[in-house]
Amino acid sequence: MPPVIAFMDDLMFLSRVKEAARALGLEVHGVRTLAQLREACSPPPQVVLMDLDSPRLPATEALAALRSDPGLAGVPVVGFFSHVHGERARAAQAAGCTRVLARSAFVQKLPELLARPGTADPGGET
Repeated sequence: MPPVIAFMDDLMFLSRVKEAARALGLEVHGVRTLAQLREACSPPPQVVLMDLDSPRLPATEALAALRSDPGLAGVPVVGFFSHVHGERARAAQAAGCTRVLARSAFVQKLPELLARPGTADPGGET
């Protein structure tokens, strides 16, 4: 089964994602740079989980890179953000994020997002 790619720099949160994935028998690769993301997406992952709030991660550039690559354009991308940054959610949706959730909703729905990433709601949630 293809891995899950976690584009995030919060190691504690990444650990939480890995724990949830492990319970489902999934492997998670944490990446923190655009170059690492590109490398980790070959072959295509089953889903990319993306922190939209980190000032150290180029989320918009990462989404553009994924969506412009014909082999990765269909990979579900689930972004999460702090509820106080609604503009980031709108920008991520415009850039091609499959689903956008507030961090609290992301945590609550994480098992579902990992188990069925292809069923992500293209309209997103904010």
